[in-house]
Amino acid sequence: MAFREVSVYEVREVLRVWLGAGSAGPAPGLRTIAARSGVDRKTVRRYVEAAQAAGLRRSDPPERIDDELVGAVLETVRPARPAGHGAAWEALVPFEEQIRAWVNGDGETKPLSVTKIEILLTRQGCTVPYRTLHRFATERCGFGSRETTVRVVDGDPGVECQLDFAYMGMLDDPDTGRRRKVHALIFTAVYSRHQFVWLTFSQTLTAVIAGCEAAWGFFGGVFAVIIPDNLKPVVNQADQFSPVLSSGWLDYSQHVGFGTDPARVRSPKDKPKVERAVQYVRGNFWAGERFTDLADAQDRVVRWCAETAGMRMHGTICARPLEVFIADEQPKLLPLPAVAYDPPILKTVKVHKDFHAEIGKALYSLPGQWIGSTLDARADRELVKFYHRGQLVKAHPRQPAGGRHTDPSDLPEHKAGYAMRDLDTLVATCAGHGPNIGIYAERILDDPLPWTRMRSVYGLLGLVKRYGAGPVEAACDTALTLDVISVRKITSMLERATETTPPALPAAAGAGPTRFTRDPSEFATPRTHLHAVPNSDHTSQERNR
Repeated sequence: MAFREVSVYEVREVLRVWLGAGSAGPAPGLRTIAARSGVDRKTVRRYVEAAQAAGLRRSDPPERIDDELVGAVLETVRPARPAGHGAAWEALVPFEEQIRAWVNGDGETKPLSVTKIEILLTRQGCTVPYRTLHRFATERCGFGSRETTVRVVDGDPGVECQLDFAYMGMLDDPDTGRRRKVHALIFTAVYSRHQFVWLTFSQTLTAVIAGCEAAWGFFGGVFAVIIPDNLKPVVNQADQFSPVLSSGWLDYSQHVGFGTDPARVRSPKDKPKVERAVQYVRGNFWAGERFTDLADAQDRVVRWCAETAGMRMHGTICARPLEVFIADEQPKLLPLPAVAYDPPILKTVKVHKDFHAEIGKALYSLPGQWIGSTLDARADRELVKFYHRGQLVKAHPRQPAGGRHTDPSDLPEHKAGYAMRDLDTLVATCAGHGPNIGIYAERILDDPLPWTRMRSVYGLLGLVKRYGAGPVEAACDTALTLDVISVRKITSMLERATETTPPALPAAAGAGPTRFTRDPSEFATPRTHLHAVPNSDHTSQERNR
């Protein structure tokens, strides 16, 4: 029979039966005592003999079996061992350092198993039971050592809520037409253990915030502190002392009003309540169920949280979580925000050389000093704000995708009008150099598509810069008099310095000789030859000559 240490209660029962307690007849023998107390007959004999040696008699009442008597019996039967261990344990003490080296290993050899250590000790002449060696290696040499843990108090009601993602299974996604992984974002109240589950296909910041908004509505308020795992949307850089939270999560927590205390990396003990809840949700709700889609699963899990998980008898708090939550926690939650959270677009943008930066597929202008710089941008439904090292540098009304909002003051003064196609400002600039220049600019822009003529007006301003306002004013006055609207003509006049020369008007038709004009005398016939009749004979004679 294997060794089994008899408990104090069993020793007390052996002695009580030996005295005849509960027996109507004579006192039972050792065999009967062993059968009634469940102890071996030889063991019964040893304890009875030790009790008799301590002064117990069969005629004594059962009250004689007190703690002092039982202690004396046990001291006789099981004498105290030196240092609390037997001879086999003491035989291992000289080999403690060697056993520790085998257990921990070194840079060249790997740690050894207790079975192998037993073989090596036997070769050195130390033969002990395996169980003794295992206890020795565990207690003294660090074999299979485990860190101890302590239970942390739950804290005040309504303060802490632990948060964690957990994989549930697969569901059909009607939007993509394929099966996708379903994750559960589980919220567990530390004090009452009441919980809420949000199912999602993704683990993005948008999904986490959507789950939080649904949770606050389910709980009827907001917990003061959220203890999440190191979720990527929440924690940018994990650290034991100073974790860096993401900008999006900080923006949301500031809007709602709760604090965040992330758990350490690979430290489930930092959030044990929600860690245990993961197995419960997966096994009690998800396992064996069939859902048509994610919406159906979400409706059913909300009912499950309230009716099943909330109304079960919790083994730790020995109460129903929903009842404890309503009585103790819900009145102490933070109120829900008066304004619903508007999920913003948070990103880092670069200001390009066209004085604009892009966010949400729309363009927004910034002053020239920020060209080439990287700014932090936040865009909600109403405004787009740009920050540099936390300082607001520009704000614009939100534009739809493909839109643009440009502040003329952000552009260079000499280019703002052209970029904005500001005709009035352009004409006013020309008029500032002279009234005729302004009128001439108006005449140039008098077109069904005036912005196509802006380049000509800028050319006119270039002439002012080159020749001065006076000559250009005179040239425009002359051109207006002749009703000639052409910047090229103005340029020609200024190059030849004829802007002040009176123009030569063209002569009227027929006022002067032309190229092929002939004198009338060239076409005249002598009148003497018109009246003479030549003699035919005379003529013949003259011809014969």
